[in-house]
Amino acid sequence: MRIVQIAPVIAPGSGVGGVAHHLEEAFARAGVATERFTLADARGAWLPEPGEGLRGRLALLARVVWFSTVGTVLARRYLAARPDAVSICHNDVLAGDVYVNHGILRVAMRARGGYVWRMARNPLHLFTAARDALRYRGRWHRVVVNLTAAERDGLRATYPRLRVPAVVVGNGVDVDRFAPPSPQERAAARVAAGVPDDAVHVVFVGHEFDRKGLGLLLEAAADVPGVHVSVVGGTPDMLAQVRDHVARLGAADRVHLAGRVPDPLPWLHAADALALPSAYEANALVVLEALACGVPVVVTPVGYAPDVVQDGREGWLVERSVEGVRRGLRAVAALDDAGREAAAKAARATAEDHDWDAVAAHYLDLAAALAADRDPGAAGAPRPTEAPR
Repeated sequence: MRIVQIAPVIAPGSGVGGVAHHLEEAFARAGVATERFTLADARGAWLPEPGEGLRGRLALLARVVWFSTVGTVLARRYLAARPDAVSICHNDVLAGDVYVNHGILRVAMRARGGYVWRMARNPLHLFTAARDALRYRGRWHRVVVNLTAAERDGLRATYPRLRVPAVVVGNGVDVDRFAPPSPQERAAARVAAGVPDDAVHVVFVGHEFDRKGLGLLLEAAADVPGVHVSVVGGTPDMLAQVRDHVARLGAADRVHLAGRVPDPLPWLHAADALALPSAYEANALVVLEALACGVPVVVTPVGYAPDVVQDGREGWLVERSVEGVRRGLRAVAALDDAGREAAAKAARATAEDHDWDAVAAHYLDLAAALAADRDPGAAGAPRPTEAPR
């Protein structure tokens, strides 16, 4: 078997590119040859990197449009020259046996409110919505992988004319790299984060502050004495707005702004909890990464959270409101040593059930089924209808 993964970028880190990277490594450990088709292979290396402001948004639009159009043509040629390969598309391109649904734009916009305004004001949203309508009403792919059962159901509800099977395979976590810190590592991480020894340190990780509920977290934390918040992510302009917000709340001395970082691991090692009160998530990798580090989470019941968090065990499932987030923070602050140890053990045990090798095995089972279905004379699994969780 040979796998081709299609994504604009495949590299360590968070997001779609990080998922493809982890799968690539897991496929290699399983002895399966893997190739890439990226934006560079689609002759898009000349396109500028996305950044801040209007110019940055235009750069992102250009990259998405290029990879969706030129990338589709070139990817189909690339795959035609490799008829024995099973291809997995992670973003933009309308090609590949498997399409991994990393998020449904229309569902995300509705979850945040002001759907019509949010769609109309952003040309990228309009383009993406039109492209996805084309994707899900056609036969560009042979199966769609969704990261949760809720996403699969949301996909079918949003695109009732979906013409290919929709299955569920969740994301994973590198349980070797994301592991509980030693006492020395934890102490050093807290010093580096600028957090007092006796603080309850809550970490937020994400670049979309509005959708991921940073404002709710800051307002809730301002009402819980002893809670410090580290914000990992965001541009300088976004962080300037956060500074103004926490100044009005009178909590500037308890909010630490890390900005964009190459690796969230040191902040997770310094954390007593991760908070992510999102309006919408397809599958937030950082939740599993926190659990793997033995860090309980305060999250809204969206995306993967209801599948991996039992309220009061690995963390707290809270209402997306200041009051709801405050409940979770107070629960974290109330933990004694035994409670913290129990939460850490439960979090780690849950994460260990979702390592990348197990996730890759599900993809390889699906690929074997697709390969057998393409070649009826070959031995293999039956036509795919539903993948194991």
